[in-house]
Amino acid sequence: MGRVYNFSAGPAVLPEEVLKEAAEEMLDYKGTGMSVMEMSHRSKAYEEIIKTAEQDLRDLMNIPDNYKVLFLQGGASQQFAMIPMNLMKNGVADYIITGQWAKKAYQEAQMYGKANAIASSADATFSYIPDCSDLPISEDADYVYICENNTIYGTKFKTLPNTKGKTLVADVSSCFLSEPVDVTKYGVIYGGVQKNIGPAGVVIVIIREDLITEDTLPGTPTMLKYKIHADNASLYNTPPAYGIYICGKVFKWLKKMGGLAEMKKKNEEKAKILYDFLDESKMFKGTVRPEDRSLMNVPFVTGNEELDAKFVKEAKAAGFENLKGHRSVGGMRASIYNAMPKEGVEKLVEFMKEFEKNNA
Repeated sequence: MGRVYNFSAGPAVLPEEVLKEAAEEMLDYKGTGMSVMEMSHRSKAYEEIIKTAEQDLRDLMNIPDNYKVLFLQGGASQQFAMIPMNLMKNGVADYIITGQWAKKAYQEAQMYGKANAIASSADATFSYIPDCSDLPISEDADYVYICENNTIYGTKFKTLPNTKGKTLVADVSSCFLSEPVDVTKYGVIYGGVQKNIGPAGVVIVIIREDLITEDTLPGTPTMLKYKIHADNASLYNTPPAYGIYICGKVFKWLKKMGGLAEMKKKNEEKAKILYDFLDESKMFKGTVRPEDRSLMNVPFVTGNEELDAKFVKEAKAAGFENLKGHRSVGGMRASIYNAMPKEGVEKLVEFMKEFEKNNA
């Protein structure tokens, strides 16, 4: 069987040429006589891999010099604790709840200080982004937290919240490198890489230097201190070495594709094909308020659970994998990350049209 069209939300599709290159280097990386999986993270060859990866990411995102780039482990979920442990100096933080991951981060923060939910879209199954232009920001808040793209619900902040001068912390796991960002608007911008950048096991944290201090909450484990990782250039302990190597290859691929402005254009084109069809279809409906739609994750339903199940099953048989919605919401979801080719979306829409005709 050949390659399928993989619409998984994560671990997700990777660029084919990156996988081929990694396959070619699997047994012998650049004449070292060994795989990157086997080499010491202290070796010259590996030092070059991680340094180049960081520099390419800095180039892609125009990351200013006063921000550190950390390659860490524990996924985005470990950051739910690491952020309050390192940033809660006053013991107060404001959270905007736009989905399951923002909610989990908010619940975790409650263990370390006073976490306030200052806005939420839970009232409509997280199908929109609340108006964040004038929020009741706490005067002593250490930071304001958002999940910028909501993988399960398919929403995206098109405008960042007005934090009234407070530090913005954003989980960008599912929209990482999908479009240009102004890093200076954030104190911390972080994400697990297994959606848009690489294999599961790496989380990238981009953090402004003034937020990295010795002054963490009492009882913060050494491994959960940003300063430890920043001072040791992400090599305090053995990093997720192979995962970082693949991320580095994806950064090179993104540069070759023309960078983030070009990716945004491509992503908008791809998403438009699918959303336009959903808007005209009699059977399929998108579940998100149009102005808040994500370019990366597109949830949709028929309104009939049996029909949904039939669609997912037949789609799989036709080579469209992982279209089942998250277990918490049901329905369907197509994740169309950077590495999903445009033709994958076109073929999916063709299949949906055919399905609609046959099941009208």
